[in-house]
Amino acid sequence: MAIDCTPGLAPAVALFRSLGDPTRLAILRRIATGEARVVDLTGELGLAQSTVSKHLACLRDCGLIDYRVEGRQSFYALTRPELLDLLRSAEQVLAATGEAVALCPVYGTPASSPVEVTA
Repeated sequence: MAIDCTPGLAPAVALFRSLGDPTRLAILRRIATGEARVVDLTGELGLAQSTVSKHLACLRDCGLIDYRVEGRQSFYALTRPELLDLLRSAEQVLAATGEAVALCPVYGTPASSPVEVTA
């Protein structure tokens, strides 16, 4: 008999999935330093406008960011300062586990391409 462990976990699973994409994580990391426009993000992250817009929409749908309009420009910012604490905590876990997470055969990255996450 299998035990269903998922009741009540769906929101947390959705949160971590939203953070699990490298592009969204890079966007969040950048927005954590201050408001940004799409044009800022495309230039600083070297991403296409359509890619940035798609990921911003996802982060907005998750309630992690929002924007304010000034003239014809939209400025994106974090909606929850607690997100910075979560990212910092993740950094601490990564530092404590060394390369164990990065070397995970299911979710890790090849040793030749490390991923750095900072907030």
